[in-house]
Amino acid sequence: MFSDLATELILLLAVAAFLGGFIDSIAGGGGLITVPALLLAGFSPVQALGTNKLQGLFGAASATIAYASKGHVDLRKQLPAAVMSFLGAFCGAALATVLPGEWLHAALPPMLIVIAVYFAFKPNMDDVDRAERLSPFLFGLMIVPVIGFYDGVFGPGTGSFFMLSFVALAGYGVLKATAHTKLLNLASNLGGFAFFAYAGVVSWQIGIMMGACQFLGARVGAGLAMKNGARLIKPLLVITCVVLAIRLLLD
Repeated sequence: MFSDLATELILLLAVAAFLGGFIDSIAGGGGLITVPALLLAGFSPVQALGTNKLQGLFGAASATIAYASKGHVDLRKQLPAAVMSFLGAFCGAALATVLPGEWLHAALPPMLIVIAVYFAFKPNMDDVDRAERLSPFLFGLMIVPVIGFYDGVFGPGTGSFFMLSFVALAGYGVLKATAHTKLLNLASNLGGFAFFAYAGVVSWQIGIMMGACQFLGARVGAGLAMKNGARLIKPLLVITCVVLAIRLLLD
């Protein structure tokens, strides 16, 4: 596949992957950068989605490892929720070809704006945990697979939806919510990728190349997020949601 692309397009994809990993490790929304880059490079929409899932695995894994190594997420305790995220995304990807996507295009921008407003104006939005509104069991059973399913069907804004759910329902502080979001996003990426790989719509060479760049970008982003906490995560999340909503409206 490398031989079919001009050098400047390969460089574009590499830079897009690094930036996507950086943004995604902090606030989600990395696909806002990588999917358009893949489309610009000449990939069909389904190839772009499948290849994006492959390279996104590297970034989500990098951020998850970084957060877990500093004790911000207990991988073993979160494993059941990760399995539910995987299953939801696999089912979503399997149904993506038969479900109409127009209603998602119409509904997503207002939902992203609501998330941006919530994080922008909610008081006490910091790294301190609050009272949980759902038990971990119910959260993993009711919320996680639904968001995972959405990631398999469509994808943009998945990290933002996980973030909102962790803060509003699980009572997590912003940094802890970010760390746990990356693990569940890794699982949903893996579920979606499993189906796309089975369907044969993944460009492996480009995906792995972008994945290496995504891994580095996510490592840098996660390090900055852990250093600065809510001071960095909150404004970047708000900006990412607004930009993603605008882009979807323009599309």
